[in-house]
Amino acid sequence: MTTAPAARHHHPINFAQKFTLFNEQWSPKVVAEMNDYQFKIVRLEGDFIWHTHADTDEAFLVLEGELRIDFRDGNILLRQGELYIVPKGTEHKPYAEHEVKLMLIEPRGVFNTGEQTGERTAQNDVWI
Repeated sequence: MTTAPAARHHHPINFAQKFTLFNEQWSPKVVAEMNDYQFKIVRLEGDFIWHTHADTDEAFLVLEGELRIDFRDGNILLRQGELYIVPKGTEHKPYAEHEVKLMLIEPRGVFNTGEQTGERTAQNDVWI
């Protein structure tokens, strides 16, 4: 596990630069923290798994591309610059036909697969 940088010397976080540091899909990377919340960037393509986060909402902010989030009773399509909050306890499954660059905002320690851990569960709290 990589830990948070010791100090920020008043530099902005450049998302384009951060995305050049990794190519893995479905493996969120932490770029900032605020109180107990982490700001994670991630590359997504294809289908994910159905999962829930029982104790927290999950914010999806599309930085580039289009993301569909499926629910058992429908779906929502997010385009570049759009934000959607999946309420806690809501079963959902992200899908991206083409690669999407995304920011997730959620409390520290939340796994990408929620309570459904398995082979798609990414290492948590990896900073770039």
